[in-house]
Amino acid sequence: MNAATSPPIWSTDLPLPDRRQGKVRDIYTVPPREGHAPGVLIVATDRVSAFDVVMPSPVPGKGRELTAISTKWFDKIRSWDLIGDHLISTKPCDVAGLDKTHYPQLEGRMMLGRAARVIPIEFVVRGYITGSGWKEYVAEGTVCGITLPTGLQHCAKLPEPIFTPATKAEEGHDENVDFETACGVAGRDVMNRLRDVSVEIYRRAAEYALERGIILADTKFEFGYAIDADGNETNEIMLIDEVLTPDSSRFWPAEDYEIGRDQDSFDKQYVRNHLEGLVSSGLWDKTPPGPELPDDVLVNTLSRYREAHRRLF
Repeated sequence: MNAATSPPIWSTDLPLPDRRQGKVRDIYTVPPREGHAPGVLIVATDRVSAFDVVMPSPVPGKGRELTAISTKWFDKIRSWDLIGDHLISTKPCDVAGLDKTHYPQLEGRMMLGRAARVIPIEFVVRGYITGSGWKEYVAEGTVCGITLPTGLQHCAKLPEPIFTPATKAEEGHDENVDFETACGVAGRDVMNRLRDVSVEIYRRAAEYALERGIILADTKFEFGYAIDADGNETNEIMLIDEVLTPDSSRFWPAEDYEIGRDQDSFDKQYVRNHLEGLVSSGLWDKTPPGPELPDDVLVNTLSRYREAHRRLF
């Protein structure tokens, strides 16, 4: 079964414990094999969310594109030898507790990772000023407490990438915090190290992407402490979750970049644009349940993810 013929996956229900469901991904605990640590199964479904609401219409194939982009970035980051990561396998047959009847829905959209105790900070790096950072800059001249030069325009490239942590929210938006606040959560030594690692990954990834016609405006990383075979937390910190995808980053087409305005992007902008039109018409109020999405919005959204994948790899 390939991406062209696979049915969309809106949700999974696998015979594994501790099922958790995020906006896009279904996450399970994988029982440990003899002498091995427990694992985590991350399944990228085809759900799409906007304004913190999950839409009832899946984007067929979106989860496959996200997984392919993320796993290829993991390979590249490993070649830079900056930090270890959680990724073990992308093969359904490597997941203990499943049989062949479960494989089709997982092919191309799963990551089996090492279990970790997640550090509850989003490690955000910005190379351009946009989004919540732009709003704060307009109001205060700062981003997460970092004073920036005056006179910057919307979507301007920053003189140097900046590290702007955020607290991880169980629901709704993450909250930007200053570095001192993040140190109070994760510890100063850990924050110093992971700030430097995050900025270096961003620098290298941004250079790689730009050579392929994509501006990496900003991105976020997650890290965690590895769990050993006895179920105990270790001192090993790993890069976890997804990495450098259109869902965790802002990718802009370099050929269309123009300072001072919103940029086109390789993500779910078609969904957001469609929904903003419904809001303007009084047909939706940005609260659940979300409206069904028309086919052209779904097709155009998937095309942006595929184009990002094609350009990058």
